[in-house]
Parts: sequence; C-alpha cells; structure tokens
Amino acid sequence: MANVGEYNFDHPDALDTEQLLECLGNLKANQPVQIPVYDFKNHQRCSDRFRKVNASDVVILEGILVFHDARVRELMNMKIFVDTDADVRLARRITRDTLERGRDVNGVIDQYAKFVKPAFDDFILPTKKYADVILPRGGDNHVAIDLMVQHIRMKLGQHDLRTIYPNVFVIQSTFQIRGMHTLIRDQETNKHDFVFYADRLIRLIVENGLGHMPFTEKQVITPTGSIYVGVDFCKQLCGVSIIRSGESMENALRACCKGIKVGKILIHREGDDGKQLIYEKLPINIADGHVLLMDPILGTGNSAVQAIELLIRKGVPESHIIFLNLISAPEGIHKVCKRFPLLKIVTSEIDAGLNEEYRVVPGMGEFGDRYFGTDDDGPEQVFKAPIEPKLQQGLYTPFKRLSHVGDAQDGPFPSSIA
Repeated sequence: MANVGEYNFDHPDALDTEQLLECLGNLKANQPVQIPVYDFKNHQRCSDRFRKVNASDVVILEGILVFHDARVRELMNMKIFVDTDADVRLARRITRDTLERGRDVNGVIDQYAKFVKPAFDDFILPTKKYADVILPRGGDNHVAIDLMVQHIRMKLGQHDLRTIYPNVFVIQSTFQIRGMHTLIRDQETNKHDFVFYADRLIRLIVENGLGHMPFTEKQVITPTGSIYVGVDFCKQLCGVSIIRSGESMENALRACCKGIKVGKILIHREGDDGKQLIYEKLPINIADGHVLLMDPILGTGNSAVQAIELLIRKGVPESHIIFLNLISAPEGIHKVCKRFPLLKIVTSEIDAGLNEEYRVVPGMGEFGDRYFGTDDDGPEQVFKAPIEPKLQQGLYTPFKRLSHVGDAQDGPFPSSIA
C-alpha cells in the first residue's frame, strides 16, 4: 500500500482466482454467494460490504482476464470475447477512472501505458483463441448480440436429456407456453380454466408431433395459375390414448386430423411396479402406419412401456410410434428411451423428477381428475354398465368415480366403464 501506484492490478496475479472459483461453484450448485465489494479509490476491499448474488438460470461472468485461468474457463458454457478498438478502450477508461474512481487524467494515462496496454498484449489478447464467439464493435453490434440472446434462450428451453436422447423433442418455450404452464400447474386454477389452457397446450403438442410424420413432395396449381411445391400429409396415421388422462388429447388430434381413427389402452395403475394391461381396442390396420400415443404425464414410464410393448406386439414398428405428453419426468424419459431408442417423445416441458410417492414434481397434480372434474372429495360412485367379456374375465377393477372413456362413434368400445 505504501507504493500502490507501482502495483500492476491488470496482472492475473492481482485477482483472487480461488475465491472466484468458489463463488462460481456455489452459483452452479444453485447456492447464493456474497461477492466482496472493492474500493477502487483506496485499492482494497471493503471489509464490511458485500454484494449478494442469487443463483439464476444464466450467470454472466464479466472481466478482461476471465479466460486466463483454465479452471475458470472449464466452468463456462459459453465464452464471448468482446473486441473493441484500442482508442475506444482508452477513452472509456479515462472517462470511467476520472468520473467514477476519482483519479486524474495524467495518472490514468500513465497507468495505461505502464500496465494496462502491456497486460492486454500479454494476458488478454492471447486468450481470444479460447472464445466461442468473438464480438466485434462491442455493444454497437446489435446483430451479433441478438444471435447470442437467441442462442441462450434456446438453451434455456432445452433440457440436458435432449443431448442424451436425440429422440426426445421439447417444443420451443415461449412466454405464452410458460404462462399456460403456470396456469395449469397452479392449484388454485378452476376446472374451466384448467381445461381451456390444457387444451391449448395439447393442441401445440399434437401439431408438433405431426411435424415428425413422414411427408412426400407434392405440386399444386394455385389460383394464380402458378406452381407451388409443397408436401402431402402422411395418410397412414392413427391415435392411441392411454385411458383415462390420454383421452383429454383426443379432441386436439381429431381437430388436426379429420376422420382419424383413435384406439384406446387401459392400464392398471395400482402401485408403481407390475402394472398390467387390462383392456385394449385398437384399429385393425394399426401396423400399417404411424401411431401417436397420447398420455399427458410421463412419470415413472411403466404405463408407457406397457402401452408401447402392446403396440409393437400388434406389429407397429418402434420407429413409427410418437409419444405425446404435456410434461415428462427424467425417470420416465430414461425408462422409455433406453427401452425404445427408435421411438420419439414430444413434450412441452421436462420437470425436475419424481417424489417419494412417484408423483411428478413440480408437476400439475392428478391430471385426469383436474381435467374431467373428479378431484372433489365426494363419496365413491360405482356405475354399472354392460362390460365386454375381456373385462368380465377377472380383469375388471372398480374405479373410484365415473369416468367416460368412449362412445359409439369411437368404434367397438363399451359406451362407458366405471
């Protein structure tokens, strides 16, 4: 401190890299950190002042020497080098140090020539090679900045599972989609709003799933007499819903695909293991085309595996199955994708995981009860109706409340099952 003017603060040794690494490690572990506040006028830390930084989805580490230490670089997901003209850098430094740090112009220029410029040539410019993106013209380069922002937003909409399983597709997240998820996940949302926004999300998922169908090129003549080269929709397609929550997705599928045939699979859901198939009714020619399998929630993956195995036994190629759901748990994705690597999963969000009760968290509760309005605490109801022979042969299980699972126009399926 006696000869502080001769100390090179632009040398990497002037940085407390160990504490920097500790702070970054805590932030990446979703822990808040206390950043020391530095007094540039007195050239030392303020012993009684800290700046609290909370963990976030995006952490921006800024500094001219942040690429120097390899340990710091390894913690970065994206490295950006902002390249600015030397005259601009000097002008900014003079303005900053005189106005914000109480220094005189001569002292700033002397420090720049003695320490800053040599340090730039020795320690900063050589680290340019480590950058993933080099941004010329700094903040004036709006095009490059927009590209970086779009890239970060795209990463925020992805989940690490997408890098593990290329057959997992998460629809692009927007504020509209996040807003609809907020509403249907809110326990205070009433049934009418829950159904309305769930239907909107389901429609987006169905449309996205249809985008993974095979297409053939087709030319048409427009009303202006011009030729338009487009594509023709996949003709061999059917839907299969896993009763009962999966039925909530049928209307969106029928709205997108006029006249599509829809099959149904009923899975016994008692307990987490050993779930057994108790009913299925599928289109006769299901093996000839592609299948959209529908269930809003992918939790443990046990029911999905049962349904997929049934479709494969019926002759449907694994690569012809697309599984559509609103939210997925990592455990379910692992189970399904490891077992069926050729199948595609299309979802709108991947949640954190399962709790001790095998429920998806943060999740949205019992989707079927909330969608069909059977989440009240009323007395159990048993509805008696003619049951097909399969269900009479020891496979019928009473459900707590009435659940409509089909009608005559769906094909040869019992009008209702309780």
